[in-house]
Amino acid sequence: MVKNILVFSDFGIDDIVAAMYAYFSEEIEIVGIVADYGNVSKADAVRNATYLQRLTGREDIPIFGGAEIPLTGMKPQFYPDVHGVEGLGPISPDIDIEDAFENFDEIKKIIEKYSGNLIIVNIGRLSSLATAFILYPALMKKVKDFYIMGGAFMVPGNVTPLAEANIFGDPYAANILINFAPKPIHIFPLNVTMHAIITPAMVNDLHNYYQSTNNKVGLIIKPLIDYYYAFYKKMNPAITGSPIHDLLTFWALTDNSVVNYIEAPVTIIISGGDAFGKSVGDFRKVADKADYPVHKIATYFHYPAFIRSFISTMKNLNF
Repeated sequence: MVKNILVFSDFGIDDIVAAMYAYFSEEIEIVGIVADYGNVSKADAVRNATYLQRLTGREDIPIFGGAEIPLTGMKPQFYPDVHGVEGLGPISPDIDIEDAFENFDEIKKIIEKYSGNLIIVNIGRLSSLATAFILYPALMKKVKDFYIMGGAFMVPGNVTPLAEANIFGDPYAANILINFAPKPIHIFPLNVTMHAIITPAMVNDLHNYYQSTNNKVGLIIKPLIDYYYAFYKKMNPAITGSPIHDLLTFWALTDNSVVNYIEAPVTIIISGGDAFGKSVGDFRKVADKADYPVHKIATYFHYPAFIRSFISTMKNLNF
C-alpha cells in the first residue's frame, strides 16, 4: 500500500537526495512539502523545494512555508560549509520566489484529506511541526504516524559534543513533540543515520547510468553528494562515504526496510549550558524507568537492504 507523506524539511543536500528517493519510490507518495529554516534560511528552503519540484516535474505537489526562526527566539544558525551557501552544494538554482509562502495554515487541508492515512516525516528542525501541535492538537491526532530524523543517544552530537543539529536548532520545539505527540514517534538519531553511507563508487555508478540515459534529474546527484562528502572527509579522513541521514528515514517507511527500534522514555534538555539540546533516553534494564513519554528509537538497520533499495529506486527514475 502506498504511504502518503507530508514532509517537513530544511532542504539541504541530504534532504534533496532523500526527497528524490521518495518522489520516485513506488511505495511512497509525497502529498505536501513544508519548507522551513535549518540548513538554510526559510526563503532558500522554499526555493530549493521549488527547484526540485520543477526539476522532477512534480509541480502538483503543494509547497507550504514553515518556520523562519526557532521557538527559542534565538537567531538560527545555517551550515554553508556542509550544504553550500544555498543548500545545494555547487548548484545555484536560477529561481526567483516572489511569494512569501505564508500559507502554513493550508496544511490542515492535507491532513484532513488523508485523515488516518497520512505519515508526517520531519527531516529538519522541528519548529514548524511543533507549531502544528500547538495550533491544531485535535487535527494532529488524525495523523497515522510521525517519523523524525534527529537526536543522538549515547553517541556524540554533531554540532556540540552532546547535541545533534535538528534537536539543537530548536530543543523547545523538540520538547513539544516529545511531550505532546498523540502516539509514539519513530526517531532516527545519529546512532543509526551516521551509518547510512553512500560511497563515491555508488555515486559514480549512478552518475554513469544517468549519463548513459541522459537523465537530467539524476545528474544532480553526483555534484550534490560529492560536495557533501568533501565536508565529511575533511572532518573525518577515515570515513568511506557520505552519511545521507534523511534518506534512511524515508527508506524506513518502505515495506522492504529492516529496522530495529527500542521503546524507551525520552526527554530533551532545554536548560542552558553544555547539555542544551541533548536528547536523553532511559535505556536502563529496570522496571521503574524515568517518567518521560515513551517513543520508538531506531537502533539498527540492515545496510545491504538499504543500499539495494536506494540504487534500484534511483535507477528507475523515468523521464
